[in-house]
Formats: sequence, C-alpha cells, structure tokens
Amino acid sequence: MDKINLRFIVGAAFLLSLAVLPLLATAAGDSFYITLFSRIMIYGLATLGLNLILGYGGLVSLGHALYIGIGAYAVGILSAHGITSGWLQLLAAFMVGTVVAMLVGVVCLRTRGMAFIMITLAFAQMAYYIAIGLRNYGGEDGMAVPMRSDFGLFSLSNSVVLYYAIFTVLLLVLYLSWRMMQSRFGFVLRASRSNLTRMSALGFPMLRYRLTAYVLSALVCVVAGFFLANVARYIAPSYMAWHVSAELIVMAVLGGMGSLLGPVIGATALLTLEEFLGSMALGLPWGLDSFINTHFMIIIGVVVVLIALSLQQGLYGYLTAREQRLGHVKS
Repeated sequence: MDKINLRFIVGAAFLLSLAVLPLLATAAGDSFYITLFSRIMIYGLATLGLNLILGYGGLVSLGHALYIGIGAYAVGILSAHGITSGWLQLLAAFMVGTVVAMLVGVVCLRTRGMAFIMITLAFAQMAYYIAIGLRNYGGEDGMAVPMRSDFGLFSLSNSVVLYYAIFTVLLLVLYLSWRMMQSRFGFVLRASRSNLTRMSALGFPMLRYRLTAYVLSALVCVVAGFFLANVARYIAPSYMAWHVSAELIVMAVLGGMGSLLGPVIGATALLTLEEFLGSMALGLPWGLDSFINTHFMIIIGVVVVLIALSLQQGLYGYLTAREQRLGHVKS
C-alpha cells in the first residue's frame, strides 16, 4: 500500500474512531470510556500545544504543566465564587495565561539548551508551590469543582456534550496547526530549530517568532487545563507538577515530534497502556497480574525505550518519515 495513503488512512481512522466512540459507549451503557477518552484527548491537546515549540521549534520545555494548571484553576476558583459561565472562565484563563506566558517566554527564550529547560521548570515549580499555598482553594489537597462550565447555548454538565466539545477543539487545533506550519511563520519556526543563528543573521526577528510560538503553545495547554477541570470536576496543584510536563514530552516523542497527529496518538498510546496495565486481570500465574498492576510504570518505561530505539520518529512520525523517504526515491 502506498505510504502516503497509509498515513492519511491511519489518521482518518483514528479521528473517526474518536468521533463515534461516545455513540458506541452510550449504546453499550458504559460511560467509562467516554471519560477515559475525554481525558486522553485533553492530554493530546496539551501535547499538541507543546509540540508547537518542541517538535517544530526545538524548544524542550519542562514547564508547560504550569499552563494546564492555569486553565484548571480558572474554572475551579471562579466556580467556587459562583461564576460558572464558560466564556468568563475561558476569558480569565486566557488573560492570565497570556500574561504569564509572555513574561516567562521573554525570560526563557533569551537562553538555550539546558538553561531553557531549567528556567521553564523553575517557573512551573514556583506556580506549583503558589497553588499549594492557596488554602482557600484546597491547598495541597486541591478541591472539587462545584459545577461544570455553562456556555449558555450548551452546558458541559452532560459528559457526551463535554466529550464532543473537547473533540471539536482538538480538530480545530489540528487544523490551525496544519495551516500555521504551511505559512511563513511555520517555515521560519522550523528553520530556527535547525539553525537559529543563521535565521537571525538573515534578518528574522527570532525572539518575536519564538515568543509568539511559545504563547500560542501555552494557550493551547490553558484550554486543555480548562477541560481537565471540567472532566475531573477537581483541581489540584499536582496538575502543575514537573512530571506532568515530562509526560507531555514522552507523549510527543512516543507519537512523533514535529508531526501533526503524532502527539495525539502518543497520548492515546501512553494513557491507554497505563489504563490497561493498571487494571488488567488476565489470570497470569505467580501473581503477575498483581505485580503488573502495581508496577506498571516499569513496563511502560521498557515499551517507550523500545519504541524510541526501533521507531526513532515515533508511532505516527514513522509514517511521515517513510512518506518523505519515498518522495525522495521517486524524485
């Protein structure tokens, strides 16, 4: 089968599966998978945001969980004060997220390599400890969200409506990411990943380009945090912990950095594997089921290493790389 066709078939089949899943789950009377895949799409959305600077811009951020936390806390704090309008919650989240991302970006983007990674981590950890200090909003333990967001014409109180709201935003971000990467902005951003010095020497204002990409990346994560608070109906400082940012990087690498659908497929693969291994009951001898349920992260680590060694471009990125190689051969 032609690899170009295969890549589109895999992508279309994956998105179609997400589209029909709530219908199948409702018909089967099992709402668990609606919640599970709502969460998967949320992390896929956050990974798409990170991929904008990681996969296309070559910037490794260990602080993007900060923006997930901003989106989640905007829902939780406003809901605690009786403000359940989704429009107001999103507006507040975008305003705070934009200001924080611009301030953090201006500082971080003046550095490179390990310094950039550590500064993004430092800002995220500061926000994490600030959230712990918010005693009126649960402190370290977090707090329940009283009501899901209401957009007037529709409410997210229904899990199926919430699922399709996440799915619609996911499709929108995928489309905008594709358009962005086909634009002058996208070409300059990708070129900066290869040689930032040369792009600056050619006269491109690279700080402006990279700051714009960083802010857009952060705002996608803010939206993911908004949805996460609605799905979980709970907010906690753990949303901003450094290991959440690390998981986003693993998802991007697993699916394929710099590919359009790779981050979402990576999030799906990692979270479904976690769910399966954490609850599997196959009746294996010698208590292996219990061991795997308890220590499933060991197996996940091995799987990620094997994929990284055998498919260096990631699960979906491999198809893109094969397409490019075929194109070179034909030409």
